[in-house]
Amino acid sequence: MRSTRRSARAPRSSRLRITLVLGLLAALLLPLGLATAPRATAADPVRIMPLGDSITGSPGCWRALLWNRLLNAGYRAVDFVGTLSHQGCGQPHDGDNEGHGGERVTDVADQNLLPARLAATRPDIVVMHFGTNDVWSALPPDRILAAYTKLVGQMRQSNPDMRILVAQLIPMNPDNCPGCAQRVVDFNALIPGWAGATSTSRSPVTVVDQWTGFDTATDTYDGVHPSAAGNEKIAARWYPALTALLDTSGPGGPGDPGGGQPGCAASFRAVSAWQGGYQGEVTVTNTSAAALAGWTVTVVPAGGARITQVWNGTLTTAADGTATVANVSWNGALAPGASAAFGFLASAPATAGTPAASVTCTARTS
Repeated sequence: MRSTRRSARAPRSSRLRITLVLGLLAALLLPLGLATAPRATAADPVRIMPLGDSITGSPGCWRALLWNRLLNAGYRAVDFVGTLSHQGCGQPHDGDNEGHGGERVTDVADQNLLPARLAATRPDIVVMHFGTNDVWSALPPDRILAAYTKLVGQMRQSNPDMRILVAQLIPMNPDNCPGCAQRVVDFNALIPGWAGATSTSRSPVTVVDQWTGFDTATDTYDGVHPSAAGNEKIAARWYPALTALLDTSGPGGPGDPGGGQPGCAASFRAVSAWQGGYQGEVTVTNTSAAALAGWTVTVVPAGGARITQVWNGTLTTAADGTATVANVSWNGALAPGASAAFGFLASAPATAGTPAASVTCTARTS
């Protein structure tokens, strides 16, 4: 038998009156921000684009090492971005990247490929190791740097506050390119000057020395692409420069594990070398948004070398050979994005090999 019981339901006229009352109440509350107040959300993460060629993306396992090093140090609000996904590397990580195997930076600039990639990913920071294929193709360094300049302009159109880390390229010495090794050296020598001219206080360009201490015999598997040891070195070089940018996000800001701090980055290059010693130079760059009053750089020479003399800095040397160099009166104050340099002489054992040193920077605002 069909039930004749009807569910309790308000008459249509009553429902209409209720709807009108609720609508009127919402309209009254809306100006007070009470009717549609959004729920509190966590701060957006800092979006980091690894940009380059196969050294960055095929598979570019230094990215996995860098990602996990950031997480282990407490940098949680970070997001690697790119239109490409990860390609293995044997450990969990955020694999998004913009490392297109075989690409030349000049082609990316000439064909305007970057704007669409930026629009799709909206990075705050670009980490760029780009130009290996251009150097291999024997393109003029000025043309490669012109491509760099165009890409930086496109980055700033996407985000006027873009922060950019640019690598001095890792060495290259493949069997079928006898001139590549010297061409990398010649190109790398021009990058700091280009960066200094291109950097602005709002959108600083920081040079990260990926060349020094990198050995194609042990740190690549084919004279070009990094081996496991090479990936470790690349990640280790990116890390202090990247965290210096993350630490200036502001107190409690995205990616900041313990509040904003003044930041600086240091890079080393060998000026000349001889039997038993070499001349080196360290460039210090203000990577923060505030002016710095001074800086201190820790230099750990490789291969048993020891710093014996410094100019444009004040030297203190520990028993193990670790050197601490503080600014002098005329080069300590650095505006955002500005750089200063000091030079040094080092003694080294005859077996020390290519001059190399690990450098880290500490900044102060007063």
